[in-house]
Amino acid sequence: MPAVKFLKQKWAWLSLLFLAVCWAETQGFGAEPPGNVTFPRPLNSYDSIEGASLWAELTSRVSKEPFNLLATILFLFAIIHTFLAPWFSHLAHRFAEEHQQKLRGEGRPLPERLPNGNRAEVSFKAEMCHFLGEVEAIFGIWVVPLLVLTAVFKGWGIARDYINHLSFTEPMFVVVIMLIAASRPVLKFAEKVMAGVAALGSGSVGAWWFSIMTVGPLLGSVITEPAAMTISAMLLREKFYDRKPSTMLAYATLGLLFVNVSVGGTLTHFAAPPVLMVAGKWGWDTPYMLLHFGWKSALGIITSNLLYFVWFRRELNTMTIAPQPKLQADSVRSDLPVPRWITCVHLLFLVWTVVHSHYPGLFIGGLLFFLAFTQATEPHQAELRLRPAFLVGFFLIGLVVHGSLQGWWIQPVLTRLGEVPLLLSAMVLTAFNDNAAITFLASQVPDFGISLKHAVVAGAVIGGGLTVIANAPNPAGQSILSRYFPDGVSAAKLFAGAAIPTALLAFIFLVFR
Repeated sequence: MPAVKFLKQKWAWLSLLFLAVCWAETQGFGAEPPGNVTFPRPLNSYDSIEGASLWAELTSRVSKEPFNLLATILFLFAIIHTFLAPWFSHLAHRFAEEHQQKLRGEGRPLPERLPNGNRAEVSFKAEMCHFLGEVEAIFGIWVVPLLVLTAVFKGWGIARDYINHLSFTEPMFVVVIMLIAASRPVLKFAEKVMAGVAALGSGSVGAWWFSIMTVGPLLGSVITEPAAMTISAMLLREKFYDRKPSTMLAYATLGLLFVNVSVGGTLTHFAAPPVLMVAGKWGWDTPYMLLHFGWKSALGIITSNLLYFVWFRRELNTMTIAPQPKLQADSVRSDLPVPRWITCVHLLFLVWTVVHSHYPGLFIGGLLFFLAFTQATEPHQAELRLRPAFLVGFFLIGLVVHGSLQGWWIQPVLTRLGEVPLLLSAMVLTAFNDNAAITFLASQVPDFGISLKHAVVAGAVIGGGLTVIANAPNPAGQSILSRYFPDGVSAAKLFAGAAIPTALLAFIFLVFR
């Protein structure tokens, strides 16, 4: 057909590209947006309807800004996609196996690197399904249709400026802290600290499990939650998951880890992202956090760990004793001891990053010096694992882009609730949105009483283990431990593993409120 022959010509594609650029120019792509346009619409610009129901207020906001509903529908699709991630991973494995069988039948090389540097044919369907099954990539994937629809309905200039004006400091901070925390000297140091606790149980698998699940999350109040998640997950990988626990125990441990890390950073005012969002505005410092949140969190962590330890004690007792420590992050030089001065320098880099967590120029500059130092002390280092950190950063960036458009419905939900319903609602909302976003939106509510402030922060940190997207460090833990869940982490099984410690912590915070 003439049309098909036309499209096969290279110059035809160049012509179509030129026409697309011309059309984009006519639509205002690249042009400055009108100066009087604010996107997203400020929450204080919506009229308060006295005595109106929640449904009436939400429908009123949608009528004034119809794009609200569209953005939330896309956000809902992204959430549904996270629950379907294991299904996509399963499809990827199936397509890859079918492709390999096809290659074997045709006598062609399998998809692996060949001696001449070329690559054999891979399955496009398998690779695409694998990409769609990466939980860390999902919200970034759904940013694409969000940007397209924003450009269509609002104009490209507004869509561009919306992304440009968002703050991505937290995702950048998480990437940097994960890279430093995953370095060999820091891991060795953390391992020695937890080994002291595990020694009380003769270094058994159960003792290591209890030590990591207790000390690791509580360390998060000092080294921040992302660092605590990274270190705890990597040690669990070596000391526990390599011993092939049952599926029930594997998911129980993962859910418990997510919950413990989420509340473990509340002993200080700077370590947990949801606390960091409100501490400055509400005047909360470390003594305040210890008095109102810290001791309750510590009590909940220890109680939950004891409960799970007793429940799974038979399986933990039958697992083999841990061998001489050797972290997978180590290189072939893992037998070389790490000099104390190198460990101290790494810890100083960690402290620098934590102290300047709000100043990207400083902690990114610190990362460059850190990379230079690791290169200079290479015999005592291990290869840095960049992929998990960057995937988590990509996940958080996508979450920020979507989450910043959800305030139109989250704010009226929060302002209509009493103390106990607010705590429980914050727990539920956290499961479908990053808990830092929940507390940030709460900080924008005027005349929020002190009891309501406590309730929303408590609910946000308590619910931080129910889903992968509930707390910023969760994707880091999943990424590190993903190989032990071949079909991907099941959202339902993760929820079941986190449900009991979540309920226990909710009970503690409600009783001692």
